[in-house]
Amino acid sequence: MSTTAASPPVGPEVDPTPRPLPARIPHRGRAVDLEPLHVRHATELFQAAQAPGAEPGWTYLGYGPFADEAAMRRHVAAFAAQHDPMAFAVRQHRTGTVDGWLTLMEIHPADSDIEIGHIWFSPRLQRTRAATEAIFLLMRHAMDDLGYRRLTWKCHAMNAPSRAAAHRLGFRYEGTLRAVKVIKGRLRDTAWFSILEDEWPARRAAISAWLDDANWDAQGRPRASLTRMTDAPLPWVTE
Repeated sequence: MSTTAASPPVGPEVDPTPRPLPARIPHRGRAVDLEPLHVRHATELFQAAQAPGAEPGWTYLGYGPFADEAAMRRHVAAFAAQHDPMAFAVRQHRTGTVDGWLTLMEIHPADSDIEIGHIWFSPRLQRTRAATEAIFLLMRHAMDDLGYRRLTWKCHAMNAPSRAAAHRLGFRYEGTLRAVKVIKGRLRDTAWFSILEDEWPARRAAISAWLDDANWDAQGRPRASLTRMTDAPLPWVTE
């Protein structure tokens, strides 16, 4: 009597249509504008990098700090000429100044996979409502406007602020790749996080509610914690 071998397991079927490539267009929020990075931003970015406490922000990036404005200009000119990563300058409405950049990167339209990375915020922007909105604008663009299925975040495994930011925004920890890069002459372990399309609506609602004016008191403090609102697993816990 013949038997039929069981079929090997495979993943679920999905819409295989490639997602659109992101465009070099501005994005406007309540507290910030994202402007396609351009060499004209170099002067403001160099000034932002001179703020007290700015130097540690370069520790885990593959570039910076920059010795002078000319060095910053060379970096910005080269960075702005790339499509992947695609960089945006962050301009705060409150100050009118450009105080950092961030990118969409590792763009894989056929796999519907895209990443937010290369985040550099000066101390004037760090830990502010505007900083969260800047990241959220690109998250929303990738998932809602472009329809990507998977949004990723990765960072140096020793970069505690970036790991905390991923957790706060609702990214799920996936694991750590060991000794995967060399950054500034040192080995780097890389921690990976993601948000998938079925998780995104809840994350979007939580961040939108946190950013909403109703969540902020007269002293400019949030009434509710974004970490609690996103209710994401702790970054050091695996399931």
